[in-house]
Amino acid sequence: MEEKKLDLNSIIGFVLIFGILLWIMYQNQPSDKEIAAERAKKELVAKQEAQAKADKAKTAASPAAAVTPGDTVQLAKLQKTLGGFAYSATLPSAKDSFTTIENEKIKLKIANKGGYIVEATLKEFEKFHKGSNQLVELIKNNNSNLNIQLLTTDNRTLNSKDLFFEPTLAKAGADQVLTMRLKAGANEFLEYKYVLKPNDYLVGFDIRSQGLNKVLNSAKPLDLQWDLKTYRNEKSISYENRYAEIYYNYEDGKESYVGQGDHKEETPEKVDYIAFKQHFFTTILQTNTSFEKSQLVSENLVKDEKIDTVFTKQFKATVPLAFTSGEIDYKMSWYFGPADYKVLKSYDKSFEKIIPLGWGIFGWINKWIFIPLFGFLSSTIGLSLGIAIIIFTIIIKLAMSPITYKSFLSQAKMKVLRPDITELGEKYKKDPMKKQQETMKLYNKAGVNPMAGCIPALIQLPFMYASFQFFPSAFELRQKGFLWADDLSSFDSVLKLPFHIPLYGDHISLFPILAAIAIFFYMKMTSGDQQMAAPQQEGMPDMAKMMKIMIYVSPLMMLIFFNSYGAGLSLYNFISNLITIGIMFVIKNYIVDSDKIHAQIQENKQREPKKPSKFQQRLQEVMEQQEAAKKAQNNKKK
Repeated sequence: MEEKKLDLNSIIGFVLIFGILLWIMYQNQPSDKEIAAERAKKELVAKQEAQAKADKAKTAASPAAAVTPGDTVQLAKLQKTLGGFAYSATLPSAKDSFTTIENEKIKLKIANKGGYIVEATLKEFEKFHKGSNQLVELIKNNNSNLNIQLLTTDNRTLNSKDLFFEPTLAKAGADQVLTMRLKAGANEFLEYKYVLKPNDYLVGFDIRSQGLNKVLNSAKPLDLQWDLKTYRNEKSISYENRYAEIYYNYEDGKESYVGQGDHKEETPEKVDYIAFKQHFFTTILQTNTSFEKSQLVSENLVKDEKIDTVFTKQFKATVPLAFTSGEIDYKMSWYFGPADYKVLKSYDKSFEKIIPLGWGIFGWINKWIFIPLFGFLSSTIGLSLGIAIIIFTIIIKLAMSPITYKSFLSQAKMKVLRPDITELGEKYKKDPMKKQQETMKLYNKAGVNPMAGCIPALIQLPFMYASFQFFPSAFELRQKGFLWADDLSSFDSVLKLPFHIPLYGDHISLFPILAAIAIFFYMKMTSGDQQMAAPQQEGMPDMAKMMKIMIYVSPLMMLIFFNSYGAGLSLYNFISNLITIGIMFVIKNYIVDSDKIHAQIQENKQREPKKPSKFQQRLQEVMEQQEAAKKAQNNKKK
């Protein structure tokens, strides 16, 4: 068979074909832009694949990974981390969704994850930027958590705040009822139930479990953990921070608080409610079944008021939820609202005890005199708050005027006796004990009680202290203006200083200046009479010098300490001292007649001295015993 050979035509054909292929490849090669686009496309695909892998890993690791119901393979995987509560992660509700309930006063937003309130807004009140339409938000932006540590029968510790609850919103008459269930099966769950009534600050809050006796370890109580980082709501953060505290009611009606400081902690027992109180607003967790033990912690967040301007305190509470027959069942309630004495008292749960009105007689004066009277003037009559403070002060000072009269009358009598007392001082200059005895006899013979001037002043002290407690706690004053003060519950700054003065601040408040001036003239007016009435006793401090010092120290203290206080309190002190000056002027010039007092004392001297009181007799006996002891000691020395 003849072998085939390549002829010239075949070779030329192959060369042409090869050349054509090279030309086609050259014409179809990508441009630089196309190469760059292709590279970017590949990088994007690579990133998407990497993100998908990361999401898949995160979903697998997350205790709340959502899976298709009935996916037994995925359910088995979740059970390795969630145990009995893996069922909750297979439900459609296992996602970051929220349910909102609201009435005329509050708006609450509850998250599926954790089942707790993540936003609590008070719809009637604005923050310190009045007119800015910034409502007071007690809870927002993860500043609060509610968590139950779930100890399971298979030795796991889970946190309810990390697990998904299933929400069900329903109506019960006019009430809104939101049920949040953390499920371990179709009929096994941990439930939070919120009940919101119309026009109310109080929210029903029940915690119960059903069918979890095989899931949860009931050998010891579950820890309920609640924390709140309190937002600033008022103009002065330092003033607001001063009144931000944890209060609690315990042991059937006792009331106490954790206290101020960088880190304060208390562990009361049998607690009925815990209040995370700010200055004018508060959040309260109340329970019908007392918490057997509790751990309450308060952290101060205002280290420098120029820098720390957002939050005031970090509050934390840990309380046990005890099992009953293998299940949890607690009837509780939340209060989100104003720290207003009248509003809190209306709930009949002793909430009003968180308002610091003072102890003993000071609290009694505030509860039964100041609050009803000021409430009548501001609400019933409908006066502006500044006018209400002025009329309130006038009524209080007029009611106290008989006591002021008694005090001044005593000073007038002592002033008349001053020459006699001075004569006794010279006569018994070398025998102080004898001088005291003769002075007491003179008082008795003249019918003058040297303590009569002190007692009225002591009676007025509780009212003065009560006012220091009342005005900073008066919710009615919040964001109510008067004259140049735009907010009577805060300082009335009329001038901003370009620098900071220690103890004083970086602004000038006018009402404290007026109050300081009034105090100066009042003390100037009364100091002369007091010095004339009470001569210096041997061995006793020089009261005349002390009074001269106090004339200048008292106004200075008013300027320093009241510059950052609420303007309402400074207005009260200004009007109070102004009225006292007027009353003293009238008493001194138109009521008390020095000539009549002198004549009466001289007449009393001619009579038989009154029988001394038991106190005077006892004082006389003590003085005589001291005199005898002194003589005996002198005889021994001889």
